[in-house]
Amino acid sequence: MASKATDASGRSTWLTALTAVEANQVLVRGYPIDELMGRVSFGDALYLLLTSELPSPSISRLLNALLTGFIDHGVTPPGTLAARQAVTTGATLQGAVVAGILGSGAHAASGIARCRVLLEQGLDLAGSSMLMASAATEMVEELVQTDRIPPPGFGRQVHTADPRVTRLLQMALELEVDALYTQYLRALEHALSRHPALEDQPLPINLDGAIAALCGDLGLAPGVAEALLLIARVPGLVAHAIEERERQQPLRTIDPAAHQYDGPAERRLRDRR
Repeated sequence: MASKATDASGRSTWLTALTAVEANQVLVRGYPIDELMGRVSFGDALYLLLTSELPSPSISRLLNALLTGFIDHGVTPPGTLAARQAVTTGATLQGAVVAGILGSGAHAASGIARCRVLLEQGLDLAGSSMLMASAATEMVEELVQTDRIPPPGFGRQVHTADPRVTRLLQMALELEVDALYTQYLRALEHALSRHPALEDQPLPINLDGAIAALCGDLGLAPGVAEALLLIARVPGLVAHAIEERERQQPLRTIDPAAHQYDGPAERRLRDRR
């Protein structure tokens, strides 16, 4: 698609398909923004902006669950520590959030993209016959032999069974949006659990793996999946930055292992699923 054009006067212009802002009107992908407000969720509007279409009800529920699952990762991740460390030196809220995003660099935030590549390689290996189990077994053997354990999308230092993963995959099944990527992800998890060399090394599906598979099944490009991760992390970074400013002393040395939680005790939602 051409990225340049000319206006009515013949002047060279560049093109955007995202938004149009004119007097008394703002369009987002063609929809008046005032009609979207109060009628679609933030997640739906985000999906519209990134893909140019509003999601179906099933995709909407799954997408908003995904964004909620990514909203915060605790005090210890590098991005969170970077945001808090920026605040303790006197940085603005904007600066702290930027520091947190930059702190989630390639080594900290590349699991989704790398897992997506792994799943696509596995599906190619399975071929048109879709022999998931045998393709997964063959791939795991190669991963072990080439010392690529844990593979992207599997294993987690904190969780042996991440509740966010369980919920997302359960919702995908209930909403009938899980397909080949998710099926191969599960086959790969099963093959990892059965390999003799990995008996003492549990490698459950982690959140990166679940997102990579679900976004693949939804037809979302890898870049869109990474964008969702980035956007979902911003509220958590903001909250940590505000708390650091309000509750801690400036110029402190932050020890990630020395924190304690003093928030509300575990509680349950009522009249919701």
